[in-house]
Amino acid sequence: MDRSVQPGGAYGPLLLADISGYTGFLQSVTDAHRDDAFAGGQVPDAYGLVSSLLDGIIERIAPPFTISKLEGDAVFAFARDEDDIPRGAALLDCLAACYTSFREQLAGAEQIWTCRCDACSRVDTLDLKFVLHAGSYVVQSIGGSRELVGSEVVMAHRLLRNRAAELVGPAYALITEAAASRLDIPSDDAHELTETYEHYQPIAARVYALR
Repeated sequence: MDRSVQPGGAYGPLLLADISGYTGFLQSVTDAHRDDAFAGGQVPDAYGLVSSLLDGIIERIAPPFTISKLEGDAVFAFARDEDDIPRGAALLDCLAACYTSFREQLAGAEQIWTCRCDACSRVDTLDLKFVLHAGSYVVQSIGGSRELVGSEVVMAHRLLRNRAAELVGPAYALITEAAASRLDIPSDDAHELTETYEHYQPIAARVYALR
């Protein structure tokens, strides 16, 4: 991978925190409540819960990371090499703490959940995964908002489609070798994985179970 910094750009970690099962859950809630809550002008509790879960993720990772944007069911964040971000086991602890907070928030919501329909009961299928990559990127203003662009940004997003769940289940942190070596991430308890995507060389990664 080219580690050179693009003109006007930077080099650093690229982090995606993605809520698994988000799309299917909200679609089922939308279908189930189409003729009651939505028809009455009220939004089902499920929508508020998902917003709260995303807020909780942001509170845990920013700082040390900077939030780029929300992408539906995912939070995209970044940092620069010179930023004061945790390294080594401390970075794994940061991701694990975010996951623990997510599970606690989900469990707390289930205890006060007002709707017990089949769709809303699927809330317990939600889970959280992380993809951490590192590479060069450029920050640009597009349509009045800040956007990160570059081939490594594309790679970070493509890595959301991977085979990590086959190794450790749906809750995991996938960390590419580029990020692991840059941030001194220990390989203890990690599963090795290599993914291949069109237009890219095979990319090696480590997978850490969160549950």
